[in-house]
Amino acid sequence: MPVTSYRTLARDAHGEIEEKNSRFVCRIAPSDSEEAARAVIEAERRTHHDARHHCSAFVLGPDGRIERSNDDGEPAGTAGTPMLDVLRGSGYRDVTAVVTRWFGGTKLGAGGLVRAYGDAVRAALEDARPRERRLVCEHSLVVAHAEAGRIENDLRVAGFVVTGTDYAERATLHVATPPDQQDALASAVAVATGGGGVLVPGDERWVDAP
Repeated sequence: MPVTSYRTLARDAHGEIEEKNSRFVCRIAPSDSEEAARAVIEAERRTHHDARHHCSAFVLGPDGRIERSNDDGEPAGTAGTPMLDVLRGSGYRDVTAVVTRWFGGTKLGAGGLVRAYGDAVRAALEDARPRERRLVCEHSLVVAHAEAGRIENDLRVAGFVVTGTDYAERATLHVATPPDQQDALASAVAVATGGGGVLVPGDERWVDAP
């Protein structure tokens, strides 16, 4: 079933833990592409240039299809993988987590590292503020100038989002609706225009839910 909505972050989230004098600082940032994810990782490297490790994981796409992780010098599977597991389980998409570690002088062992990197991401998730994104289809509806205001109001009352109106020889209303409500929109347009309005579907895009 196609994904029509998903949860991402409204802003960066931060968390920090300490384990046997090693300090783990996590930043989770919204990022909607691999390029954006790598920019977040590099920004943390520059900010915390004195740290030994900057381990990372990201989950991208409405369906979370793109997943990557990096241990950045820690033993294989002890940092990026547990971070990715926590991100995956959180349900957030289009997010990048970076955990910066300052070594405290005591080795944690593989199990200790897995717990610490996962716990650092969990700590940041406690600071997270979610934002829902929804898939909408843009439609245009050409009407007479004299009717534009009334038709726009009728559509808004019916629960549809009118994103704008262009005025030329005639008025063009722009209406955004989820894919599963297009039939309902067509019915509302038919009622508002007395059956004379022609609804033209346009592109689909992702928008932040109000």
